[in-house]
Amino acid sequence: MKTTFKDYFTLHFVVLIFGFTAILGQLISIHTLGLVFFRTFLATAGFYIYFKMKGLSIKIDSKGRWQLLATGGIVIALHWFTFFYSAKVSTIAISLVGLSTTSLWTSFIEPLWNKQRIQPLQVIIGIVVVFALYFIFLSEFNHIWGLLLSIICAILGAIFSVLNGQFAQKYPSQIITFYEMLGVAISTAFPVLYILISGNTNIVVIPQGLDWLWILILAFVCTIYAYTESVSLVRIFSAYTFNLTLNLEPVYGIILAYVVFGEKERMTSGFYIGTLVILGTVLIYPILQKPTYEI
Repeated sequence: MKTTFKDYFTLHFVVLIFGFTAILGQLISIHTLGLVFFRTFLATAGFYIYFKMKGLSIKIDSKGRWQLLATGGIVIALHWFTFFYSAKVSTIAISLVGLSTTSLWTSFIEPLWNKQRIQPLQVIIGIVVVFALYFIFLSEFNHIWGLLLSIICAILGAIFSVLNGQFAQKYPSQIITFYEMLGVAISTAFPVLYILISGNTNIVVIPQGLDWLWILILAFVCTIYAYTESVSLVRIFSAYTFNLTLNLEPVYGIILAYVVFGEKERMTSGFYIGTLVILGTVLIYPILQKPTYEI
């Protein structure tokens, strides 16, 4: 399938929104478990209302339904938890840059899953990203736990991107998003309920004040719109190309974080050098691949 200028514009706009999610995660005061639960619960409810208003059916085959629920309840739930928790224990910049390793993991996972030969160029680009990340690690050693969590998040992101590439061949993107969000909401509901029932006052899982506004934006803009578009884009781009472009998420997110939080998000020069190297790999990859563009 040929890619158009509009496809690339939409892809980068979605990545910009993804970069903004980390900022919302910092603005929301409740525990990460509550954040992930209410985000996906509201998104699932929003999708259900949309389907009812449009008279659309959410019925799919039983096997597909359970596969989507499991992907959401396990892989995506852990992906989002590690992402937001990484930002809370370190900084938004660290959590976003850790995600840049997604392209490396995808360069191995996608061909193995599809029983294809691993492309040397993909591995080389991935290795460059890892070296850049290592340089950042040396410069920001005090944020080691946040960085490790974000790398785990990246591995999980690579897995569900490859899975969604398979699901997108069978089901509409909105159906995929609905069942995966429902899976996340179900899996995170249990620990949230346990915290509430146990009466643990040290862990706040119910949104307070402005938390509701940020969570609504997170649910409807950053989840329903952006996530659905990302599933659609996997039909057009390979999971590797999509995740490589996601390496721009730190760049967009870091700029937005500095605008919102100011000096709190200022990092060392080594951090920014590593980030520039990552950006360079994103820019050079399409040139090396020589894609066909249509305006």
